[in-house]
Amino acid sequence: MIIKVGSRGSNLAMTQTKWVMAEIKKHHPEVDCSLHIIKTTGDRIQDVSLDKLGEKGVFVKEIEEALLDGRIDLAVHSMKDMPGQTTPGLRFSAVPKREDPRDGLVLNFGRKSLEELPLGARVATGSKRRGAQLLIHRPDLQLEPIRGNVETRIRKMKEQGFDALVLAMAGLNRLGLAGDLEHVVLPLDVHLVIPSPAQGILGLQIRDEDYKLHEVLMCLEEKTARIQMEAERAFLVGTNGGCHIPMGAYCHLEGDRIRLEGVFGDVKGTYLNRMEMEGTAKDAKMVGLALAKQIKGGTA
Repeated sequence: MIIKVGSRGSNLAMTQTKWVMAEIKKHHPEVDCSLHIIKTTGDRIQDVSLDKLGEKGVFVKEIEEALLDGRIDLAVHSMKDMPGQTTPGLRFSAVPKREDPRDGLVLNFGRKSLEELPLGARVATGSKRRGAQLLIHRPDLQLEPIRGNVETRIRKMKEQGFDALVLAMAGLNRLGLAGDLEHVVLPLDVHLVIPSPAQGILGLQIRDEDYKLHEVLMCLEEKTARIQMEAERAFLVGTNGGCHIPMGAYCHLEGDRIRLEGVFGDVKGTYLNRMEMEGTAKDAKMVGLALAKQIKGGTA
């Protein structure tokens, strides 16, 4: 069996995809994988902010097309980039163990904390979700737009003299940069900045009818990550969220119970609702949808 695996061409995407390929080989020595790089709209257009460029699908459209027409058999995505609605003919297979879901503040000029940033500090982020939540704690911050892969953003921070940069800890960890940068990387607690739904989770996407491949991939399944993904992505679906609004969700798993924290605001930044809801792990999707309905209504 040979699995044709599709990936974006960034260093992070390649690192994630090669990890999946290695794990498949470890559990199924008889299976071979071949890597296929696919350039997406989001990769080609770097000078337009994500909320103006379109929805989350700008990083996946071309890859999904390659899946549907058979050029590849498996796509490895960052699940946080995936739209809430699945594409007809495709589905997600196993959910691997989650990497650190938190956002991280990369601090410039030798500073070591959010509090050490000077009044009016320039913080680079391309995310409305991250920016809106940081401004709650530090309304004086000046948010600066930024695009590009992890390495490009770090370079831009240095060249343009930004005081700090916000990145996903998952990407920094997977690239081995979290403890290897000349800058301090401060993980932001999920209570301070709620992550994007399914941040740190990989999405293994296959064709609906590819049952044999699904069986192969289930060696990577991790129960906790699946429950968290189901709750958080249900919240994404329920809020009709995307890059154009500040929206995030994080699911805490405590035995057979979950506690889902959500944040939701408007495009203009006139409000930012934050709520949480509890339920059973088996009802993760229903909890996500119920919290979305509640938070959009603005009721406590």
